[in-house]
Amino acid sequence: MKDPDSIPQVGELVRIISGRDKDQFACVIEVIDSKFVRIADGDKRKVDRAKKKNIQHIEQTGIIALEVKNSIVETGRVTNAK
Repeated sequence: MKDPDSIPQVGELVRIISGRDKDQFACVIEVIDSKFVRIADGDKRKVDRAKKKNIQHIEQTGIIALEVKNSIVETGRVTNAK
């Protein structure tokens, strides 16, 4: 795990620790600012309806999904299949 004050990276897998999706995993799709990110799991929470989440309510795993990160960096978008 990383420093709790650090901001997750695009493509990083995170565990949700608060809210109705508690204990589920998702991928960071966008870093909005120093307090909020958009996350999607590709199943219930699709990329086109990514959830805005406070970074205090997620736990970083330190695992980066390179396919997702590269897709977002290169094209600015990602599909639910990735």
